[in-house]
Amino acid sequence: MIANLAQGVQAFTSNVFLVDGERTVLVDAGANFDVVAAVRERVDDLDAVVLTHTHRDHVGNLEAVTDAFDVDAWGYDTSIDGVDHAIADEETVRLGDHEYVALHTPGHKNDHLCFYAERPGILFAGDLIFQNGSFGRTDLEEGDRETLIESIDRVRERIDPDLEEMHTGHGPSVTSDPYDHVELSAQMARQA
Repeated sequence: MIANLAQGVQAFTSNVFLVDGERTVLVDAGANFDVVAAVRERVDDLDAVVLTHTHRDHVGNLEAVTDAFDVDAWGYDTSIDGVDHAIADEETVRLGDHEYVALHTPGHKNDHLCFYAERPGILFAGDLIFQNGSFGRTDLEEGDRETLIESIDRVRERIDPDLEEMHTGHGPSVTSDPYDHVELSAQMARQA
């Protein structure tokens, strides 16, 4: 089961996905709200925090979560404060009950990862791709439009056109034809 713990939060934060199952994890920790209480309302314990990237809105609550649940944080770059263990490009990572492949997808930030599980057809897109053709900002430090386009193309080529769910770093998850939103993001990033 996947639940967005930041849904309805009015503070500036990323989405925070609780993925319950065999390995209960948070995908991103968010910022500026009590995510620890939100986790405790749903589960007794966490096994890990997995990061799409380390922009402040995605990791502001990281220390509170790792302290409260005595868990480690996993991300692309362990040289960044708070990231305890590295996830390599193409490495398999268990989120909940499924195995996901980690895809290094820079362009928004150098340490950005997306996570894709072919079965059951789920993509955690972080801040690379959003609904309705939106895509990650490239005007921040480490942002690069051409690299972002390459990363979107990589995801588009990797995922199945029958993708069931796309969970994004901001805004609503996409459960109706998410592959079309990925294709549209690839087009829009080239036009902007």
